[in-house]
Amino acid sequence: MKPNFAEMSTKELRAYALAHREDVEALEVLFSRRTPDSEAIIYPSMFAEDGTPIEENKRIIENAIAQRIQSENVET
Repeated sequence: MKPNFAEMSTKELRAYALAHREDVEALEVLFSRRTPDSEAIIYPSMFAEDGTPIEENKRIIENAIAQRIQSENVET
């Protein structure tokens, strides 16, 4: 008997999908929960064309990652 994916949190569903990679239905439900491209946040490149780091962009991305981690820790 399959679990009710609609009742699972995204974190639970992600763990289930990783453990049951052949379960296409679970993957479809998980993918349907993603942020639409129109709402996605696009971050600037961390590197210039010559490969040198862009420190300001690096700080922006590091702050965004830290905020994401903090918000996910609050959810659990």
